[in-house]
Amino acid sequence: REPGREEDETIASGTASALAGGFTAVAVMPNTTPPIDTQAAVEFIQHQAERAGNCHVYVIACVSKNREGKELAEIGQLVQAGVVGFSDDGAPVFDTELMRRAYEYARMFDRPIMNHEEVLELTRGAVMHEGLVSLQLGLTGMPATAEEIMISRDIA
Repeated sequence: REPGREEDETIASGTASALAGGFTAVAVMPNTTPPIDTQAAVEFIQHQAERAGNCHVYVIACVSKNREGKELAEIGQLVQAGVVGFSDDGAPVFDTELMRRAYEYARMFDRPIMNHEEVLELTRGAVMHEGLVSLQLGLTGMPATAEEIMISRDIA
């Protein structure tokens, strides 16, 4: 959760837990406060990981600035800083043109993009997977098409 929510977890405590669980490397996601969308943020995490000295830390940076899906993050600078991939973790990138450009840059730098595949209009108010059980319980379900539509877009 570092930076921003160190009361929940720091890079030192998270990597120590990972190491105790048998992991020698972890990837950090950019849903921090502030999000990991600048070279300075990447360098901060790398410095904290080096100071902790527990396990190797790979940095995943934002696809878009501030995880807002409005403006592309500085992909080239982030790659130069050492990020291994991109994601707006927990927030889908709705803007198709922005996502298309992100994929073009990611391909150019040979880095993966991990999109949160969800059409939020289809999952609003949902609390579980849509199916027989959600119907029986009378609870709003998340239809599989909420993921399938965006996955289809991204594959295309």
